[in-house]
Amino acid sequence: MTTMTDSSVREFKMPDVGEGLTEAEILKWYVQPGDTVTDGQVVCEVETAKAAVELPIPYDGVVRELHFPEGTTVDVGTSIIAVAVGDGAAAAAEPVQEAVADTPATAEAEEPKPEGRQPVLVGYGVSTSSTKRRPRKGAQAPADAQGASAAIQAELNGHGPAAPAAPAAPAAPAAPAAGDRPLAKPPVRKLAKDLGVDLATVAPTGPDGIITREDVHAAVSAQPAAPESQAAPAAVAPAPSPTAAPASYDTTRETRIPVKGVRKATAAAMVGSAFTAPHVTEFVTVDVTRTMKLVEELKQDKEYAGLRVNPLLLIAKALLVAIKRNPDVNASWDEAAQEIVVKHYVNLGIAAATPRGLIVPNIKDAHARTLPQLAGSLGELVSTAREGKTSPAAMQGGTVTITNVGVFGVDTGTPILNPGESAILAVGAIKLQPWVHKGKVKPRQVTTLALSFDHRLVDGELGSKVLADVAAVLEQPKRLISWA
Repeated sequence: MTTMTDSSVREFKMPDVGEGLTEAEILKWYVQPGDTVTDGQVVCEVETAKAAVELPIPYDGVVRELHFPEGTTVDVGTSIIAVAVGDGAAAAAEPVQEAVADTPATAEAEEPKPEGRQPVLVGYGVSTSSTKRRPRKGAQAPADAQGASAAIQAELNGHGPAAPAAPAAPAAPAAPAAGDRPLAKPPVRKLAKDLGVDLATVAPTGPDGIITREDVHAAVSAQPAAPESQAAPAAVAPAPSPTAAPASYDTTRETRIPVKGVRKATAAAMVGSAFTAPHVTEFVTVDVTRTMKLVEELKQDKEYAGLRVNPLLLIAKALLVAIKRNPDVNASWDEAAQEIVVKHYVNLGIAAATPRGLIVPNIKDAHARTLPQLAGSLGELVSTAREGKTSPAAMQGGTVTITNVGVFGVDTGTPILNPGESAILAVGAIKLQPWVHKGKVKPRQVTTLALSFDHRLVDGELGSKVLADVAAVLEQPKRLISWA
């Protein structure tokens, strides 16, 4: 989505990269003002309520301005980058000012910086003139160029001109002197606030003494525990209370994590589902020894070479067979029309835990896939999710879902329905347990399945039949042939 502001500058707006999305967070910029871009080049990565998506620019030109810094959540339809095109591209190739208007900028100019693109903080632009900042009232003007630079930097940090520093050998980056206002972008300042880190104590490693996210995290890791033998001045600290925290405790006691993007969407969806659809959950414990043997046999089959073969594959196929035998379970509730909509296709969702939160991509028309095709689709789905490349389209239109909590060593759970779906199957850990088999107690591979369903759509009889069919297939996988 683009718009023209004049004959040579185009504004690229935040697009709706998924159905009905209203906002996205800018995760990373891949370009900076002055960079040349070409049609189709990825300029930034954004995170929506569905997934992380890379945005390509739709024309050639030179980046003129980035309107928002990384970490900013922007409404769909808002311009995020200006690009000079055509005749204006040559002019835009000159050093330009990075203006990210987050706090009111002052009318005073900054000291000229070396040629080339320089990092800029909120409220400060890169000046191309030689205008110097006017000394504050009562401050004496520096005597030489080195003193002038120190005075200007001091004013940028929020206090009066500093005295000229004596020549010294180059040293490693150090934390700002007492009284200085550390240089850091707004997202970094917020991170430091959330983590309880005083930026004045952080050693900057970024260009021009800018504190980076990595510097803040390093400061947290490096925080020393207070020595037990170290006593505070008697005039300041009272005697320790018997219930007071030990002196060796880390001063950072809490971490606040902003809820946005995928996590925000998941939270809203789960709350909406839990309080909209009347959930019922049923459980069954089943001997899956034969299924586990079949998994090992399929791994040796040439037809499955290079494919992802594991218990989840056969569990997914068992659920598809159960849905074929009980098609009414594959439905949704139309609140507006007060109708039950039975789906004659199965888009099988697989819950996946990723660094950005829980997502549920689905395999389209899973009911029509052979077992090898289903194995290929599962492998592709998992790999894409782990790489953080799942598209919004892959998470839309699901009808039923499987969540494999067993991979975490959990026996079972009561899963919440994915919004718009009628059922979700939780698979517990598969463990070797004593089991009565052919009249004798033997060690067998056993798991517990839990099926949650929307009681408006699925009554107890139908839900029980579906769960029983899944268990029967996993106990006797040869039923995949007779029932499929």
